[in-house]
Amino acid sequence: MTQANSKIETLRWRDNKLEMIDQRILPERFEYVTFDSAAAVAEGIRDMVVRGAPAIGCASAYGIALEARRLERLPEKDFESALEKSFTELMHSRPTAVNLFWALQRMRQAWSTVKHQSHAVIAQKLLNEAKAIQAEDLRVNRAIGKHGAALIKNNARILTYCNAGALATAGHGTALGVIRSAVEAGNKVSVFTGETRPFLQGARLTAWELVQENIPVTLITDNMAGHLMSRGEIDVVVVGTDRVAANGDVANKIGTYMLAVLAQRHHIPFYVACPLSSIDLGVANGPAIPIEERSASEVSGFRHTQWAAEGVKVRNPAFDVTPAELVTGLITEKGVVLSPNREKLKKLFEK
Repeated sequence: MTQANSKIETLRWRDNKLEMIDQRILPERFEYVTFDSAAAVAEGIRDMVVRGAPAIGCASAYGIALEARRLERLPEKDFESALEKSFTELMHSRPTAVNLFWALQRMRQAWSTVKHQSHAVIAQKLLNEAKAIQAEDLRVNRAIGKHGAALIKNNARILTYCNAGALATAGHGTALGVIRSAVEAGNKVSVFTGETRPFLQGARLTAWELVQENIPVTLITDNMAGHLMSRGEIDVVVVGTDRVAANGDVANKIGTYMLAVLAQRHHIPFYVACPLSSIDLGVANGPAIPIEERSASEVSGFRHTQWAAEGVKVRNPAFDVTPAELVTGLITEKGVVLSPNREKLKKLFEK
C-alpha cells in the first residue's frame, strides 16, 4: 500500500478542479480522483468516493463552485437554470447527512449576494465560499477535539465506530479528532474500532488513519462490542453523527444504536462528536430523519466477492437513530452538552 502523510487532505482544490481521496479503494491504494462538474461530484458522493457528513458538505460546496466556473460563458438565463439544476442534483445525492443541505444553503446565500454581477464574479464568490466552508470545518473539528479531549482519561480504552476522522471531514475529524486531541495533550489511549458492516469504514478507514499516526488501534467485528464491555475492556464510546434532531436524537452509521444500548447496560459513557452544522433544529425527532437505503450488493458481498445465497432478500439501511436518552453528551465546537434535549440544543444557536 502507498503510505500517506499524517496530515490527510480528504479533498483539495488543485488546478481549478476538485480532488478527493478515493475512499472506496483504501487501504489497498491511496489515490485522488479529479472532479470537474457538479454532476461528477454528486456521483462521487453517491458512490462513496467521499463520505462522512462534514466531508460531503465540503464536497457539495465545491461541486457548486466547479459548476459556476464551467457555466461562466452561458447566457444569464441558461446560467441560472443550469446552476439551479446542479443544486438539485447535489441535494439528492444522499439524504441523511444534513451537512450536505447546510453547505448548499450557504452556497445559495453566497450566490444571492452577487447574483446580478458577472458570471466570473459569481464563480469566484462561490469558490471563495467553498474554501471558507472547508477551512471552517477544520477549525470546528479542532475545537471539538479540544473539548472532547478533556473527557478522555489517561490510558482510556476507547471504542469508536464507522469513520469520523480526517477522511470524513476537512481534516482532524470529529470522533477521531477527540482521540487525536487527547493524544496531542499527552494522554496515552488505545482504540477499538468496529469493522462497520457492510461498507467496512472502521476496518478500512478508521484503522488506516490511526495506523498512519501510530495510535494503538485494535479491530473488532461489530458483534464483539458487548463481549468486550462485559469484560470491562471498554472505558468510553465516542462516535460521530450525520444528523442530530432538535430533541437530541442522533442518526449515525447503522449499528450505532446497538452500541449505545450496550454502553448504557454496562454504565459506559457514550459521547457523540457533533459540529453544530450536523444539528437540524428543523427535524423534531429521530423518527423524522430520512434514513438512506443503499444497494443490496453491499450486504450480499464486497467488491467482486459474493457470499450471500443468490436471490436472498436484503435490507441495507445505512443509518440508525440513537434516542437522546442514551447519549451521555454531544461534543460540539461550543462545548459538551450533557444529556442533550430540545432546550439545550436550542441554546447552542443563541450564543
